[in-house]
Amino acid sequence: MQIAVVGAGALGLFYGALLQRSGEDVHFLLRRDYNAISSQGLKVFSTFGDFSLPKVHAYRAPQEIGTVDLVLVGLKTFANSSYEELIGPLVGEHTQILTLQNGLGNEEALAMLFKEERIIGGVAFLCANRGVSGEVHHMGPSRIVLGELKQCDRSRLDRLTAMFTRAGVECRATDDLRRNRWEKLVWNIPFNGLCALLLQPVTSLLAQPATRSLVREIMVEVISAANAQQLSKPISNAFVDSMMEFTDRMGEYRPSMQIDREEGRQLEITAIFKIPLEYGQRQGVRMPRIEMLSTLLEQAVG
Repeated sequence: MQIAVVGAGALGLFYGALLQRSGEDVHFLLRRDYNAISSQGLKVFSTFGDFSLPKVHAYRAPQEIGTVDLVLVGLKTFANSSYEELIGPLVGEHTQILTLQNGLGNEEALAMLFKEERIIGGVAFLCANRGVSGEVHHMGPSRIVLGELKQCDRSRLDRLTAMFTRAGVECRATDDLRRNRWEKLVWNIPFNGLCALLLQPVTSLLAQPATRSLVREIMVEVISAANAQQLSKPISNAFVDSMMEFTDRMGEYRPSMQIDREEGRQLEITAIFKIPLEYGQRQGVRMPRIEMLSTLLEQAVG
């Protein structure tokens, strides 16, 4: 399968590298890593085993790639206004678009430009950060849940699931993409938000009783909003315990939003905080801790 990776941060580089290693024809749209990767290749340091790709198809513009079978979108969500510019030249008659972005609203935004039948959503649970140019560091679990925005061809989910599985990624399909998106927000909202605000890794939050309790309270707020969204089945509050146990095993992990703030980059506040808040408010669900966290993050970054 010919694949274009748009948004080659830690997620795009890691999954793109695994797919290339497994034999897929992968093309990376790059910015800051272009010089390093085009000349030296891509290095992956992973708990699954380190490897290098000496030769990588690297490009500065989507027009240089042309149309592909699959566009894998790993953009930070504050760059969604560039969808048409970055993805449009890659889309042919049969192109599918898979977004592995954080938060809510990405599939719908893509569908407005490229038709909902093309759009597949992926919820990626990944502990990975970028290193120096041309390197990505994978430090923990990696799994993807795939679902269609408009259910029309379950077989394509099966093909993509098989493709990621061959590449060494734990992957499964879902009939309720919305539910899986909210499940990830149960982790993303408290940990991305608090770690970015306090500039501390997840271990620091979990080590202190007050912040550990606050994380739990925020998770419960997310679940309350989620369960008001007509999911196929509700998310149990027991899910909080599994997320806490999952995070306890991460070690000194810095979520992506913390790294973005430390490096002076824009934060994904709209997709991870504001849109979920809007969804909750429409159903009359109060989310005061999340609202405060969103407000404080906006103030912190000016």
